[in-house]
Amino acid sequence: MQLSILMPVYNEAERVGEALKQALAVQYPCEIEIVVVDDGSTDETAEILGRMDDARLRVVTHPRNAGKGAAIRTAVDNARGEYMVILDADLEYDPQDIPQLLAPVLEGQATVVYGNRTFGSHSAYSFWYVVGNRGVTTAANILFNSYIGDVETCFKLMPVELFRSLNIRSRGFGMEAEVTGKLLRRQIRPYDVPITYRARGRAEGKKITWRDGIEALWILGRERARRRPGGIPAKTLADR
Repeated sequence: MQLSILMPVYNEAERVGEALKQALAVQYPCEIEIVVVDDGSTDETAEILGRMDDARLRVVTHPRNAGKGAAIRTAVDNARGEYMVILDADLEYDPQDIPQLLAPVLEGQATVVYGNRTFGSHSAYSFWYVVGNRGVTTAANILFNSYIGDVETCFKLMPVELFRSLNIRSRGFGMEAEVTGKLLRRQIRPYDVPITYRARGRAEGKKITWRDGIEALWILGRERARRRPGGIPAKTLADR
């Protein structure tokens, strides 16, 4: 199996080099590639990416910023692996956790795996950010009668073809809720694996806001309201 690690990047000159160094240093249990999408960065991100030299790394560039969802779609279009996982370039997530996400798949226990941030022993993020994340997650669990630990997690591992079939349209951070809503609508329940998390603050470049939380709730409600046509297996139904 080959894993495609998809990294959307926008103005992350201070972190992208270290993020890629860490990701490339991990001992993975399978072959990997890293597909970086520079989403119209206006800082030195492009220059830093141009100096990276590793056969496992490929860079695709957007001429202008289009949002995280659009960057992920471009990365998926260029992915060559059978499975994919998203890894942001902000150093909040530890790529050393990716083999843990792969383990349930390699052992035949799961098809889709989410990295669950427990928000248990950290002090770097705001109270309202944590409450907002828990609120969105609780809403998803109520709407779909599921028990997911973290809807908004970046670490979502699944087959590339499954992601393509979801037909994700959200251009920004709403893609996280749209992915989860469409999976749950098909009755695909992600397997939760605990992960480490180091949040950064607004002054360090954190981009998500309360508006993204409101959008996530709206998207989850929209997906719940859509009906799956009868007679078609949930796990093979392509969204329409």
